Amino acid sequence: MTLPLPAASVGVETDGRRATLRKVAASSFLGNFIEWFDYASYSYFATVIATVFFPSSNPTVSLMETFGVFALSFVLRPLGAMFWGSRGDRRGRKSTLAVSILLMSGASFLIGCLPSYATIGILSPLLLLVLRMAQGFSASGEYAGAATFLGEYAPTSHRGFYCSLIPASTAVGLLAGSLSATLMTSLLSSEALSSWGWRIPFLLAGPLGIIVHYIRTRLADSPVYRDMTDALRNDAETEGSSGAAGGSPTSATPLRVLFRDHRRSLVISFGACMLNAVGFYTVLTYLPTYLSEVVHMKAAESSMITTICLVAYVFMVFGMGRLSDRVGRRNVLLAACIAFIALTIPAFLVLNTSSFWAVLAVELCLSCALTANDGTLSSYLTETFPTSIRFSGFALSFNLANAIFGGTASFVATWLIWITGSTMAPAYYMVAVSVIALIAMVASHENASKDLSSI
Repeated sequence: MTLPLPAASVGVETDGRRATLRKVAASSFLGNFIEWFDYASYSYFATVIATVFFPSSNPTVSLMETFGVFALSFVLRPLGAMFWGSRGDRRGRKSTLAVSILLMSGASFLIGCLPSYATIGILSPLLLLVLRMAQGFSASGEYAGAATFLGEYAPTSHRGFYCSLIPASTAVGLLAGSLSATLMTSLLSSEALSSWGWRIPFLLAGPLGIIVHYIRTRLADSPVYRDMTDALRNDAETEGSSGAAGGSPTSATPLRVLFRDHRRSLVISFGACMLNAVGFYTVLTYLPTYLSEVVHMKAAESSMITTICLVAYVFMVFGMGRLSDRVGRRNVLLAACIAFIALTIPAFLVLNTSSFWAVLAVELCLSCALTANDGTLSSYLTETFPTSIRFSGFALSFNLANAIFGGTASFVATWLIWITGSTMAPAYYMVAVSVIALIAMVASHENASKDLSSI
């Protein structure tokens, strides 16, 4: 797919700015790809990782401990969002993203180097926990920061399309993780997979992170951010005051301004992100488990359906981003809420038939509804907050929703089936979340046509 060449607001884009925009897009795509490739690798190699770090006579206990470490990484996401968001608003998007990618990819690389439990005992799972939490802390700034950075560089008329690169990289990361796990599982013996095979995806994060860091350090901060800091610095000099050291010369911290002056926007954004969190983790990560464990569909068929949906998902995300440039973010996000409310219950009824083609059709429909939210949300959040708190507002609303609702989606769905005895319980949960998101979007405003420097 060829990226559209944006038109400048005052004339034809220079070749230099086009090249810069491509570099920003590439670094944003790769940075988020690393995060989700790691997420997928950890999930798909969970049974292997369980034997390496949590040996037990009960495989279920080992697996639960492995996923427990994974879940704990979400705990630090809101804290990471506040740290990276505030840093990005005060000291710049570029420098913040350059640091966060090193921490995130470095933690992934070190996981691939960790000795097993058999080698160093209890220290092995403890180090795994520390590195996973470091990943969660650093990754909380990647999605929001990359979308903010790219959105501030992108022209207004194509901002939705460019920002859709971020969720597209998420799907590509999941797909790459799934394919690499499938390939290595088929080619390597169980002994080789346990000793070194599972480490390869994590080790790849090291060089990939260095490449992204190299690109980012050679970029200038976004024009929107530079214009804001120049204006604030000039105002400060005019008033005879010295600017804030090392970044934006503001007296109040971005988080204080966010909670004091933009609570309504924060609440609305959190509501929109709720549907994204529950929908994403339910449709793309929980449904394969639901089909195999609840519906008793063959694992090979469930995996094939997931792969097909992920490939389609990438193209649909770009389509929704482009559509939002034409009809507005709010309209597309409203349509996503209505689609989930109308389709989820019928979809789960069809899923319970375990028919391959019927299940594939339903998952593609749910994926399409999800891309209407996912492909539009990054540009919507970028446009919701003013430049001085944009990184903080995006990061906090997105990561708080994912920590509360995304990381728990599979657990809540399984728990609801257990306490109600109904396989339809996850569908009702999804509908309830969609209604909340719909209320939030009805209360929201459209900012798609505005210059980011003006909001």
